[in-house]
Amino acid sequence: QVQLVESGGGLVQTGDSLRLSCVASGRTFSSYSMGWFRQAPGKEREFVAGIKWSGTQSVYADPVKGRFTISRDNAKNTVYLQMNSLKPEDTAVYYCATRWSWGGNYYAASGYSDWGQGTQVTVSS
Repeated sequence: QVQLVESGGGLVQTGDSLRLSCVASGRTFSSYSMGWFRQAPGKEREFVAGIKWSGTQSVYADPVKGRFTISRDNAKNTVYLQMNSLKPEDTAVYYCATRWSWGGNYYAASGYSDWGQGTQVTVSS
């Protein structure tokens, strides 16, 4: 089992940037892929971005393509989500999660194993 702790959320204005971090512990970080999800009030949890265990491949949901960047530092057991040009519709609780394979359906939360507690991102208009 992997323990995940997210940080970096906050209240920002439209057009601002934030960088979320997720620190992992419990198993060898470089052995699993990672994903970011978000959940807005009254909505289902949705996929945001994923990154392969090696950091060499990434995938994004259409609403964030060109604005968000996922990256990882295996030496620091940390995955990041750089969020630029934030919009009010990006407001949500953001979660990181582990994925023990690469490929297949990245969008389904059921394909992820361990989850953090989430960090709130609020974008005001």
